[in-house]
Amino acid sequence: MVELIISEKPSSAQKIAEALADGKLSKKKNKHSSYYELTHGRNKLIVTSAVGHLYGLVEAKKLGWTYPVFDIKWQASYLASKELSYVKDYIETISMLAKTADKITIACDYDVEGEVIGLNVVRFACGKKDAHRMKFSTLTKPDLVEAYEKKLSHLDWGQANAGETRHKLDWFYGINLSRALTSSIKAAGSFKVMSAGRVQGPALKLLVDRERDIRAFKPEPFWEIALTGHFKHKTVNGLHCSGKITAKKEVERIMSRIKGHKLALVTAVKTIRRFQSPPFPFDLTTLQSESYAQFKITPKQTLELAQSLYLAGVTSYPRTSSQKLDPKLGLQQILKHLSQQPDYSSLCSELLKQKELKPNNGEKSDPAHPAIYPTGQVPKNLKPQEKKIYDLIVKRFMSTFAPPAVRETMEAYLDVNQEIFVARGTRTVEENWHRFYQPYLKLEELALPEMKQGDNVTIKQLEQIDKETQPPSRYNQSSIIRELEKRNLGTKATRADILDRLFKRGYIEGVQIKVTQFGEETTIILEKYAPLIIDEKLTSELEKDLERISEGKEQPEAILGKAQKYLIHLLNDFKKKEPQIGKELLGSVRATQDEQNYIGSCQACKKGKLTVKFGKFGRFVACDSYPACKTVFKIPSGTVKRTEKLCEHDGYPMVQVIMKAKRPRIYCLKPDCRSKVSEPEAKEAHKVEQHKIKKNCPKCTKELVVRKSFYGEFLACPGFPLCRYTENFDKNTGHFEKPEIKLGKK
Repeated sequence: MVELIISEKPSSAQKIAEALADGKLSKKKNKHSSYYELTHGRNKLIVTSAVGHLYGLVEAKKLGWTYPVFDIKWQASYLASKELSYVKDYIETISMLAKTADKITIACDYDVEGEVIGLNVVRFACGKKDAHRMKFSTLTKPDLVEAYEKKLSHLDWGQANAGETRHKLDWFYGINLSRALTSSIKAAGSFKVMSAGRVQGPALKLLVDRERDIRAFKPEPFWEIALTGHFKHKTVNGLHCSGKITAKKEVERIMSRIKGHKLALVTAVKTIRRFQSPPFPFDLTTLQSESYAQFKITPKQTLELAQSLYLAGVTSYPRTSSQKLDPKLGLQQILKHLSQQPDYSSLCSELLKQKELKPNNGEKSDPAHPAIYPTGQVPKNLKPQEKKIYDLIVKRFMSTFAPPAVRETMEAYLDVNQEIFVARGTRTVEENWHRFYQPYLKLEELALPEMKQGDNVTIKQLEQIDKETQPPSRYNQSSIIRELEKRNLGTKATRADILDRLFKRGYIEGVQIKVTQFGEETTIILEKYAPLIIDEKLTSELEKDLERISEGKEQPEAILGKAQKYLIHLLNDFKKKEPQIGKELLGSVRATQDEQNYIGSCQACKKGKLTVKFGKFGRFVACDSYPACKTVFKIPSGTVKRTEKLCEHDGYPMVQVIMKAKRPRIYCLKPDCRSKVSEPEAKEAHKVEQHKIKKNCPKCTKELVVRKSFYGEFLACPGFPLCRYTENFDKNTGHFEKPEIKLGKK
């Protein structure tokens, strides 16, 4: 009997084959794809893989930009994109092997997406209606062997039906809404591909609402009264017991009572000790949140890195909502394996001495997978960011088993002419789990000097502090992911992609996420003409419907039928208003483009605006007062953004340049600005100044100096801007000998 096992990716196929092989395994190639032949017990196994989704949803009949459309089908992805031509080899290999197999087992990732991948492979590549199913959370040999021995006799149809329904719903909403918005732009006489989706709209609305709250916020004044004193050569800081004082007269009353006093009487000292529990094990959202907080690695990047660690076999499956670690995972054995790694040896050995290994599990659970944990296998050849995520996961895992930390808070009540001030200090008495989570734990340690009732504190300063209430803070990539989860918008696997799509479409920007003018005006238009597109409640209800399908309590056809009726009503109404919607959207698009292309004021004419232009040879920055002002600057490749900063050397705008796989750089727009001379070129320029290299400007006879820009090294006349002579540097000869180029004005 021959059994064909199909995994989700080639790397996981190799892991499965190596785990199940009793002896040597044979690897064979078929164009881009490969498969393994092996024996396990009395069974002959063939292990091959998909390469993610081999099939995607497309229109059954292409109808251009027509909407609404609901007639869709699954199609091999290579038919829709030349870039996916390699997918054909994987499908052909699976089909070829399925013909020789007596039994088929799906070993894709055990989640909704993995189930859909497996379902489509079974139906379309294998020509079958069902298959066996392996379920595992790590790619370690023990887990894979157990998953094979205990495999399910059929696909997880709850996950499969829910996953396929989700794909169809997302297609219905995404394609139809995006076509409607794009068609409205066309109706207004222009063209721009617009994007909207089932979760994307409500997510954007959430961010827009925060912007509105910030703008609508009106700060209110309040005051605090602070005491700074000394006791036994140590500083004591305290605040008036009233805390935030909103009445100016009350502040004046207190200040008049305490004015001129030099001593504060300690009337009472309270010491409180509390236990601080260890953190919960990581689910995906908390891992993404902590990764962003510690390393500024985005949620999408964190998921990719965690997936890479999972495929390497060193951590468990990352797409989980669970904060629980089951004892059945062999937690003691994992710690023993981790103790073989030098970085964790002593800490793991300490945990293994405990009478009981009990993790501090959280409340969140996931029926498919446990919380994220290290497998204990030694990682090899990890990239720098992978090392960071791996270390974070290991430290979090270890800390969950450690005893609670003990923190002590001391409060001293200080009487200044019957006005009471409170000095507080908190320190760690017993670190316990803190030691296991270093360096990722940041706590303020502030210890007060040992005081007792009746002591006097010498007052150095009594100060009235003027403050204002602050507006709500903007979301960052960590807090917005948590908020989307809280509101049941999207899934653990899709939220990072939704956020990434909003950035790419130009709806949002920045580290502290700010909605762009385009994003806000698009939301305003949708609120006006099609509010249900951005309705959070509707999206959340659909998520609950999908959960009911997964539980077998609802049929996919019923949910899809309900969505179609809703969309038909919405989009028919949208069509009637298409020209007006398009006109308003187009105005928003153009205003946003103008805003994004604006760089700063022109320093040459003092009247115009420097903006990014697009010409025959690419982008450049020019003054919009052309032809009266002919100021022109080159700009390097990459994304160029204004910074609102001016160069301290010449007053020209500073711009940020973002290039792929490089750190963003901020530089002056002016090509020969002194800020662009790096240290080596500065030394070279110093040689010029010291007459070790001497060359005069052929135009004004001044001695040339070395400059450097994004475009390379060059010699320039120090008489700029009156004299604009430059020469390029020939790296091959080491001489400055190329002909003059023009910079700045033409």
